[in-house]
Amino acid sequence: VQLQASGGGLVQPGGSLRLSCAASGLTFSRSGNMGWFRQSSGKEREFVAAIRYNGYTFYADSVKGRFTISRENAKNTVFLQMNSLNPEDTAVYYCAADPRGILSTVRLPDQYGSWGQGTQVTVSS
Repeated sequence: VQLQASGGGLVQPGGSLRLSCAASGLTFSRSGNMGWFRQSSGKEREFVAAIRYNGYTFYADSVKGRFTISRENAKNTVFLQMNSLNPEDTAVYYCAADPRGILSTVRLPDQYGSWGQGTQVTVSS
């Protein structure tokens, strides 16, 4: 599985960004979990959102109601729509894939075997 993340940038507080993650080697609609994680300076990588092959979605409490994860099966692409961004959302965002699609581990970064290169999101005025 190869993943290519894009869409990061600099945005003012309250603004929006949409991240994309294009995948090859995995068919989303048939199997697997796709997740977004983030890591800011001096902190561990943390779970942001995930979507399973059957469309079920999961969110960290810190982003629930502001972020939306979705997918476009025809393009094998997963998106993360981020609204109402605040400075605490500043981080490098990574997409990840777990072809096994295990429900109980969907929030655990060490269960994802494939990672994209990361895209920087900076929220600042």
